[in-house]
Amino acid sequence: MTSPHDIIIKPIITEDSMGRMDEGVYTFKVAKNATKSEVKKAVEVVFGEGVKVAKVNTMNVRGKMKRVGANVGKTPDWKKAIVTLAKDSKAIEFFEGL
Repeated sequence: MTSPHDIIIKPIITEDSMGRMDEGVYTFKVAKNATKSEVKKAVEVVFGEGVKVAKVNTMNVRGKMKRVGANVGKTPDWKKAIVTLAKDSKAIEFFEGL
């Protein structure tokens, strides 16, 4: 079994994701092989007592084609998880100062 810190790689901080935090919706980059139930457990463990996840949506994001001169390459594919907290849940403190 993988640890919760291995499942959640990093938060995604964009204008859209910051605007949805007031609604209790947070966005994370997660491990490619992580399931929705694993992401739910990882968020509840990593961010502590009082954080309850109501819903998790995941999507696989394709890497972009990049070109440098005559060389063509591709950035890696990755997985994004959009986590919705329950109404009685406390906010994730990691995002409080942003």
